[in-house]
Amino acid sequence: MSNDPRRGHGARELDVRILALAVPALGALVAEPLFVLADSAIVGHLGTAELAGLSLASTVLLTLVGLCVFLAYATTAAVARRIGAGDARGALTLGVDGMWLAAGLGVALAAACWAGAPWAVGALGASAEVAPHAVAYLRWSAPGLPGMLVVLASTGALRGLQDTRTPLWVAAGGAVANAALNVALVYGAGMGIAGSGLGTALAQLGMAAVLTTVVLRGARRAGAAVRPAVGGIWANARAGAPLLIRTLSLRLAILLTVFVAAGLGEVALAGHQVVASVWGLTAFALDALAIAAQALVGRALGAADVAQARAVLRRTLTWGTGAGVVLGVVVAASGWWLAPLFTADPEVRTAVTWALVVVGAAMPIAGWVFVLDGILIGAGDGRYLAAAGMLTLVAYVPVALAVRAFAPDGGGGLALLWAAFAGVFMLARALTTGLRARGTTWMVTGA
Repeated sequence: MSNDPRRGHGARELDVRILALAVPALGALVAEPLFVLADSAIVGHLGTAELAGLSLASTVLLTLVGLCVFLAYATTAAVARRIGAGDARGALTLGVDGMWLAAGLGVALAAACWAGAPWAVGALGASAEVAPHAVAYLRWSAPGLPGMLVVLASTGALRGLQDTRTPLWVAAGGAVANAALNVALVYGAGMGIAGSGLGTALAQLGMAAVLTTVVLRGARRAGAAVRPAVGGIWANARAGAPLLIRTLSLRLAILLTVFVAAGLGEVALAGHQVVASVWGLTAFALDALAIAAQALVGRALGAADVAQARAVLRRTLTWGTGAGVVLGVVVAASGWWLAPLFTADPEVRTAVTWALVVVGAAMPIAGWVFVLDGILIGAGDGRYLAAAGMLTLVAYVPVALAVRAFAPDGGGGLALLWAAFAGVFMLARALTTGLRARGTTWMVTGA
């Protein structure tokens, strides 16, 4: 082992840079699943059927938004590369083009969500009691989709510019506004679950307005164009296509997980909503390190600094795995006091408690996976991630279907389902991304 003090100093300096990006990104990422947690806590006290309806509806909504996460990831990588190459004007032009693409996609998806809500809910196996609640939430939240997608694109642009603080403050404000609006509309206005959907939509539109203002001001200062450019928008769409496929594989896995939970009964489905909310919170917390990795690797490769890119890989993996261990212990021990915050049903509480033990055991693997995902996204290695994503989905499908066919209803089945998702599926992702990162093919330099 080298005793060169400069090496240790370099590692400490890189740690500071990682944390300077990851800590604010953590706040912004955690604020997003807090929307779902707040909705779950508020709606959960309306009844088990309402909570189960929210589970299905939020899965559909998050699938639509999740499929468009390339708006953030591709923009972060492209903007960071341009910044590394010294082209601030080009970086901001890419960011603005991505926001125009997001706005157009958001309007189209909002219309599709409103019209297709009953079909989507039925396809996920909703019972006659649960379906009306799921449809109501979907339709009232649909107007917020343009805002949600613009938030993704503008946040990606700011991350590429090495600014994770602005999205933090905006996300925190949005989370507070969402909770207040939900309480006012669900209980104060007597709208029930529909009020929760509307409150979320209004909060997301407000966040989009603030972030758009920030990015456009920066673009004007840099002399970048702010009007829509067909060529630039199309280029953003092409660059994001492989990440769309990669994300599609993840969302299909999540949809399959909900489908299996629905087949295990109302208790398992309601419990799955709580466990999935906690998983989302911890996953986004770990993903903060992936965000830092994206920005730093993109900038290093844009500046043709391969050694720095490899150093970012090593340090962020260390941080990600360690954070996964800590979060795993917390999650595994949290079920007994966390479950009562979401439901008064004793069977659902028991199911949540045992499933969270399973989730906690898988957290170190998740930390490894999310960081490697961020590294390869930051390097622009979308084609490999698309192929690997489909391969891991193929490995997960038979395991998930076996759980639906043979696992017991209720809490036991829910624990087995999460063992399949957080264990088998995440381990397959760890193997495919780990093998890629060992080589150098992903290290393409230049803007």
